[in-house]
Amino acid sequence: MPHTSALLNVIDVEATCWDGQPPPGSVSEIIEIGLTVVDVSARRRISRHRLLVRPVRSAVSAFCTELTGLTQAEVERGVAFAEACRILVEEHQAPERPWASWGAYDRRQFARQSQADGVAYPFGYPTERTHTNAKAVFSAAYGLSRKPGMAHALQIAGLPLEGRHHRGEDDAWNIAALVLDLLGRGAWPTTATAG
Repeated sequence: MPHTSALLNVIDVEATCWDGQPPPGSVSEIIEIGLTVVDVSARRRISRHRLLVRPVRSAVSAFCTELTGLTQAEVERGVAFAEACRILVEEHQAPERPWASWGAYDRRQFARQSQADGVAYPFGYPTERTHTNAKAVFSAAYGLSRKPGMAHALQIAGLPLEGRHHRGEDDAWNIAALVLDLLGRGAWPTTATAG
C-alpha cells in the first residue's frame, strides 16, 4: 500500500434536495458519500467506495430521486451521519489525507452538517491545507473564465463520463479522472488550495 501522504481522497456527496424550497422543518442532509482513492505518485485511481447515509431532518423528494436515483427506502438502510464520519476517519484516514471535491459545496456541507449534528468534522484542519477545490484548479489550468460543472469538464478534457451523473460514487470516480488529467498536465497543486 502506498504511503498515506501519496494518497488523495476524492469525495462527492449527494444530499436531500427539492425543486424549490425545502418543506417546513427540513434541511439538506448528506445521503450518499462517494469516495475514490487516488495514488498521486502512481497517478491512478486505486479504489472506490460508497456510503449511504440515513437522513434525520429531511426525506428524499421525488425531485431528488429523479436527480440522483436514490430513494427514501434505500437511504433508510444507510448509516447515521456520525457513523459515516467515523468510517471516513478510521477506514479512509480522512484527518491525515488531503482531499478534493468538485467545488466547495461538499466541504461546506460537511462543515454545516457536522456542526448541526454535533459530530467532529472528519477532515484535517486547517481546511485550507487539506482540501483542494478541483473545479477551481481545472478552470485555472484550462484558462476558463467560468468554472464548468463536472460533466462539462470531462467533455473539455476529452474524458468519458462513467456511470450516472449525480450519483456520489460515480461522480467521485469521474472527478478523480479529472484530478489525474490535471496531474498529467502538471497543474495539480502539491499543497491543497482553499475553496
